[in-house]
Amino acid sequence: MHVFDAAAVHAALPWPFLIEALRKAHLGDMPASEVVVQSDPAGGEAQFVTLPGWAPGGPIVVKMVGVFPQNASLTPPQPAVQGLVALFDGKTGGPLLAADGAAMTARKTAADSALGAAILARQDVEELLIVGAGALAPHFAAAHLAARPTLRRVAIWNRTAARAEAVAVQLREQDIDATVSGDLDAAVARADVVSCVTMSDTALVKGALLRPGTHLDLVGAYLPTLREADDAALMRGTIFVDSRNNMRGGGDLSQAVASGAITWDAVKADLFELVQGKREGRVSADQITVFKNNGGAHLDLFTASALSQALG
Repeated sequence: MHVFDAAAVHAALPWPFLIEALRKAHLGDMPASEVVVQSDPAGGEAQFVTLPGWAPGGPIVVKMVGVFPQNASLTPPQPAVQGLVALFDGKTGGPLLAADGAAMTARKTAADSALGAAILARQDVEELLIVGAGALAPHFAAAHLAARPTLRRVAIWNRTAARAEAVAVQLREQDIDATVSGDLDAAVARADVVSCVTMSDTALVKGALLRPGTHLDLVGAYLPTLREADDAALMRGTIFVDSRNNMRGGGDLSQAVASGAITWDAVKADLFELVQGKREGRVSADQITVFKNNGGAHLDLFTASALSQALG
């Protein structure tokens, strides 16, 4: 059995390789998957999540991660999501590999959104806005740049400017043109691609400010109580999701449905339908596209399988 620490995971899964691996994986059927969520028995906001997934005739994955939002305030900060991902042989049940959960989560989550941008964003996008400066932010910037090479500039916004600057410095060390934006509304109005990676419980992105042709990537609102974009953003945009299986759990869509701003029929396609050509993606340069990244064990399975393939 192979064991991958965080550095080995990142080294083995370069963005172009992983994005293409996810694209190919979506040509097949949705694996069987489950989600088991346990809340802190002491009453805290932390959760522990177990996600098993099993591809028909293929491997089995089990992701075991803690979600500890307070980790960002630790000294030094730690990822809010960390744990382990294990891959097993689907025929014998034998273990094939174990990998660092935080690194695998960062890699698969960013590549999921990057695949969405590769399909849905305009061909001539130039400015990327990352909303949020947590552990995932630099990965999302790099993944989007790999998916859309025309992107030339990255702006980072965060409620705490110092954290945004730390991410910008990290990106500049990779020769990425990255700056901090102090005005979220102005940054949204300028951006061609807006990627939200926060745990906000109030809408941050105002749909009225989105330029025609913008691609909006919503990632962080994985609970019904969380929200990253307002109703106007969802009403103005054409909505796509990574998976229809998981789309009702996040706050961005479920709150907009509850308010009557949209119905579930507003979701035009998921990645399986887009990759397989069953549904149409972007149809015009002025269309605003909204991609809701919900995650799921199937993506952990696809990413762990790609990691296994990288072994040769």
